Amino acid sequence: MTTRRTFIAQAGLAAAGMLAAPTLLKATAPVGHIAGLQLYSLRDQLPKDVKGVIAKVAKAGYKEVETFGYSKKVGFWGLDAKEFGSLLKSNGLTTASGHYGLNQFFVEGKTDDLNSYIEAANITGQTYVIVPSIDESVLKSADDFKKVAENLNKAAKICKKSGLKLGYHNHNFEWKPIDGTTFYDTILKNTDPKLVHMEMDIFWVVRAGQDPVKIFEKHPGRFALVHIKDRDKKNPDINTEIGKGSIDFKTIIPKAKAAGVNHFIMEQENYINIDPYVSITESAAYIKNVLHV
Repeated sequence: MTTRRTFIAQAGLAAAGMLAAPTLLKATAPVGHIAGLQLYSLRDQLPKDVKGVIAKVAKAGYKEVETFGYSKKVGFWGLDAKEFGSLLKSNGLTTASGHYGLNQFFVEGKTDDLNSYIEAANITGQTYVIVPSIDESVLKSADDFKKVAENLNKAAKICKKSGLKLGYHNHNFEWKPIDGTTFYDTILKNTDPKLVHMEMDIFWVVRAGQDPVKIFEKHPGRFALVHIKDRDKKNPDINTEIGKGSIDFKTIIPKAKAAGVNHFIMEQENYINIDPYVSITESAAYIKNVLHV
């Protein structure tokens, strides 16, 4: 299965091309909780017809989207940030967060890509610049973990200067024990809660053998966003529509709300004998009608 982590590593996300001035206003903060879609769920469709895909996302029942894969060279699937922001607005959608490949910053210490992402986030009205993953080449020891935590704080300060917040999205490698600790424990302990906000991917937490509820209860206020992604009962390494799988979202989501989560973002990385648009519509209905998001 091609995960977003693999996609980011392969894509490179080089920063180049035309500058765009930040002209769109920041999206109004949601009242209560809001359901969104991580656009990686439609990664095969977006390059072919970005305008048509966004219209179908809105029709499926989502109120916001989380972006991925932006670069200065190609923008958002051929649209620059201003054009993409206008496309969302014309379909009644907002975007509060985006996944931006920041390996250049964490591996090389350069800020070129980060600055371009900050620009795009501000133009589209996002609040959160999300780190989707960290290159494992800088995660080989406990000392490495602490250095990355320090760099997360540094990146968050850069974002804050531009009115944005930094977030971190997990997979399952964060819980691999190294030198008596784990990367996830290290970043929760060594990053500033006021600067670095966590986006819990519930599927990957469960797949790592961890309990999302216990994490929420142990770290209230650290989580601003979650990925709602279900786990297929027959093949637990892949996804299925929300409510069809083995993850107990009826228990987890209320705990997430109590812990301070406002953005509940559906993601599905694969589809089994179902049209992707039928799938995301089905998941949206379950999130709204059963999970009450």
